[in-house]
Amino acid sequence: MCTSEPTLHTLPADGRRIDQLLAEATGLTRSRVSQLIAEGQCTVDGQVERKAGARPRAGQTVTLTVPAPRPAVPQPEDIPLEILYQDEDLAVVVKPCGMVVHPAAGNEDGTLVNALLHHLEHLGSIGGELRPGIVHRLDKDTSGLLLVAKNDAAQLSLSRQLQERQMEKHYRALVDGIPRESSGRIEAPIARSKKDRKKMAVDPEGRAAITEWHILQTGRACALLDVHILTGRTHQIRVHMKHIGHPVCGDPIYGSDRGARVPRLMLHAYSLSFTHPSTGERMTFTAPLPEAFREGLAKNGITDPA
Repeated sequence: MCTSEPTLHTLPADGRRIDQLLAEATGLTRSRVSQLIAEGQCTVDGQVERKAGARPRAGQTVTLTVPAPRPAVPQPEDIPLEILYQDEDLAVVVKPCGMVVHPAAGNEDGTLVNALLHHLEHLGSIGGELRPGIVHRLDKDTSGLLLVAKNDAAQLSLSRQLQERQMEKHYRALVDGIPRESSGRIEAPIARSKKDRKKMAVDPEGRAAITEWHILQTGRACALLDVHILTGRTHQIRVHMKHIGHPVCGDPIYGSDRGARVPRLMLHAYSLSFTHPSTGERMTFTAPLPEAFREGLAKNGITDPA
């Protein structure tokens, strides 16, 4: 049963757990019932009960509120969005730190896609209903430039440029420690970690991944890098920098607790170059470092090089 209205259940005095009783009464799985209980959707005689293992007394009234299901298709949301450029074929936007690019489990709304649906009249459909117009992605806590296609022809052209390495992307990354060399190139394949499926890792059996970098400035036990990626693997910069012993500062997954103190993940998609799918013009855009990023640099003795 899925309804936005509360459903009342009078529980028999048989000593069973509340999650078992509610699962039987509603037809929901016990795991779903337990989740709703933990979210505070269950009351016993009007009092919120958050323990799935609670055993109500005979005659008590148990109420479970089952929220209406969310729409399967992302809905437009009036979320502020910085649009640097747009025409009939594409848009260049700046994704803030903390925003997920497209809906997924646990992030059904408040995403960049929800904002795009509100601000733009048309989006390419090749990526499907959950990823309309999305040509490439950024991690949730990475800020910076994203390219969005407004029709299918543009999306095909831009995606092809990405695959054929004709699109140039540069990032600003503050990393822990100061590399011995002033620049470098990392060629190390990446795959999902065999030890932790939530992470990525360098793996000889993974997909080819290439990252180039050079130092822009050095600070107190850290360095600001310009990072150029020639491939677009999940978490590529974060994994590669950890691989060479200089993880991105503020990285909750691949970083170190002993690293530089910063207010956020210090990774920003700074510049983006591509060929316009209709005019053939080579276009380049840059996104200044966000305030929190600049604060993180200043705390570690580095000034904004822009």
